[in-house]
Amino acid sequence: MADEAVPMTAPTPVILPGPLKVEGFTQEHWQTLFALLDAVTPSIVIDSEVTDSQNQLCITEAQCQEAYGYTKNNLKNAPDYEKFKAYLCSRPVNTPKYVEYIKRFVGHLPRSSQKDLGRLLTLINTGVGSILTTGYRLPVKEQPVHVREAIFQSWNRSRMAIFPQLASIFMVMGKLAFTQFNPLFRELNDYTDFTEEYQPGPAFDYKFMQFPTGNGPVTINVDVVIVGSGCGGGVAARVLAEAGHDVLVVDKGYYFPPSQLPMSTEAANEFLFEGKAPLQTDDRSMSIVAGSTWGGGGTVNWSVSLLPQGYVRQEWANAGLDFFTTQEFQHCLDRVCNFMGVSDEHIRHNHGAQVILEGSRKLGWHAKACPQNTNGREHYCGRCYHGCGTGEKMGPAQCWLPAASRAGARFIEGVEVSRVLFDKKNGSNKAVGVVGKWTSRDKDGGFQTPEPERIRRIVEVKAKKVIVSCGSLQSPLLLMRSGLKNHQIGKNLYLHPTSGVRATFDKDIKGWEGGIITSVCTTFENLDGKGHGAKLETSVMLPYVLLYNHPYENALQWKLDALRARQMNNFISISRDRDPGRVYPDPDDGRPRIAYTTSAFDRGNLLTGVVAIAKLCYIQGATEIWTGVPGIPSFKRTKPLPTDAKAAAYDEKDFDQGINDPDFSAWIKLIQKTGLNSPLATFACAHQMGSCRMSAKPQDGVVDPNGKVWGTQDLYVADASVFPSASGVNPMITNMAISDYISRGVSRELEDSRLRALL
Repeated sequence: MADEAVPMTAPTPVILPGPLKVEGFTQEHWQTLFALLDAVTPSIVIDSEVTDSQNQLCITEAQCQEAYGYTKNNLKNAPDYEKFKAYLCSRPVNTPKYVEYIKRFVGHLPRSSQKDLGRLLTLINTGVGSILTTGYRLPVKEQPVHVREAIFQSWNRSRMAIFPQLASIFMVMGKLAFTQFNPLFRELNDYTDFTEEYQPGPAFDYKFMQFPTGNGPVTINVDVVIVGSGCGGGVAARVLAEAGHDVLVVDKGYYFPPSQLPMSTEAANEFLFEGKAPLQTDDRSMSIVAGSTWGGGGTVNWSVSLLPQGYVRQEWANAGLDFFTTQEFQHCLDRVCNFMGVSDEHIRHNHGAQVILEGSRKLGWHAKACPQNTNGREHYCGRCYHGCGTGEKMGPAQCWLPAASRAGARFIEGVEVSRVLFDKKNGSNKAVGVVGKWTSRDKDGGFQTPEPERIRRIVEVKAKKVIVSCGSLQSPLLLMRSGLKNHQIGKNLYLHPTSGVRATFDKDIKGWEGGIITSVCTTFENLDGKGHGAKLETSVMLPYVLLYNHPYENALQWKLDALRARQMNNFISISRDRDPGRVYPDPDDGRPRIAYTTSAFDRGNLLTGVVAIAKLCYIQGATEIWTGVPGIPSFKRTKPLPTDAKAAAYDEKDFDQGINDPDFSAWIKLIQKTGLNSPLATFACAHQMGSCRMSAKPQDGVVDPNGKVWGTQDLYVADASVFPSASGVNPMITNMAISDYISRGVSRELEDSRLRALL
């Protein structure tokens, strides 16, 4: 049974372990790194108030007054002058939390990236290397901050792509840390990691299996072992357990109840996401976010519950997978939606959602509300990216897995599954279980104690059926580690690339309040007549996500813009990509590596969406608009929108040009001419699909139409990795419906085997 909610005013903090040691990093490496990060968001003071000429950026009293005037003119809740000066003067780089965060960030990078960063910092510290990279002979760590800032500016202006890319490495780290560890930034933007009315929802007592200290492996026998507790695994667990089968779910992640959610950014990266930070494609053009915790992506996703559209279902059926145009698939979709209480009737849209809905109405485009998996609740919370504290989001951990438990399913958290076990007698390739390493929590139920000092046991699960539900980045890697040689494994990886548009408005928005995505514009989703195009959606508005890639001209400009976060909205053009990539294991540590470059075709669709979002923002009164198109300045509105009174009393001199305003039109044409084909263009991804593609023929994919891995017996994959191509919508519902179908088939096979054994 679920426990009763306990009155609380804030989530219980999740205590982090110490940062990992970075091999090869000396004190000099760290000094150089922090000297560079300090220059991204340095202390800025009036020249008469300088106390540290090495580490303070000086401006005149007149410059400070001008900056304050700009802030007062552009901010509804501007601070007083003394508080403003204190904000400019703030320097979080010298605080213990900032230092620990950066060391943790670097410690979680892939080993190859750590080596690259170490070599770069070493080069910068040599005389010749410093001249080549910075133009100065004196090492960076010995330069005053105004020189370090000038180095960033020169890198950003360079026509050689390597230097802007170099600047980006340090700027991203510096901006991420600033938005998390500068208390004045948070205070002046009125941001907290949880809502003022925080009240955690009910937790579920999973009674995870525990094991004592020992040397030999632990052996468990079940009907079905499911590897992964996310949207695919959670649905499969419930279906199979309620059908009466003995089910065990194992996951490398750990469960965190609503009373510990939403987490701080540091804790969320440590415990909720794959790689403990956004992953990067091999070409570093895309950041990839994937859930990796108990409940998987369903713990950190944004509640969007869109059904796959007819043209996608037909495309999959045309590939020989007739199931997707059957009514049975619709029954699967309806079942999973009904179980979670999916609806759009209860939504209260925030400002960003209204920009899409009302802006689309004004421009004659189609927009609609996005159904939410919140069981009929309003769920006006923008922080679920770090876990749902209210428990209103009906993800796997809150909904599907508790139902499976009530039906008898068992669970183990903290299990890194190394491989699937096979019985290969008589030439068969029959899956008979999995093996992995279990790591307990520490004696206090947390994670402060280093893993080697906790209980660790090899766990061997013997099962009649094995279901792999590790997600599109990890499922193919598990199949590869298990010795399967199908060349399709890991290929056909679709990522739904996104490009962002950020805008400020003449009102206090605080976009982190309200549902993250509750509306979508679909006018541009089928640009080629084959289901490829871009949807327009809002995006998570947590300040570090909002500002980590905000344009940088100089430190003062960036700090002033960051002060306007409370009046910003962030939007995404999200493309149903036509051209996939692949995932493969890192040769150093086996973690996912992603070979993917957004194609010219998909970039073109993204650009159409970017232009459309800019028009939505303009028509809804944005005062400044930034896009992700490299080299394009922001658009600053110089002509105010007509008031309602003026619109009612038409006067030819006040004719409202709308998006035909000449200045705005010229800016749009510049965006269209420039495009997203620059090597400096960056993208983001929160949806991964297709790396274990379902196919009608063995040579075309990894699993058959029933989810069984080609060339094996009793081994299935049930997650978004089996999608034949990109879904074109946020993939949760499609994932769950397919997993519902696959697991029902597994259940029938188990029943048939049981009946045959009785005969």
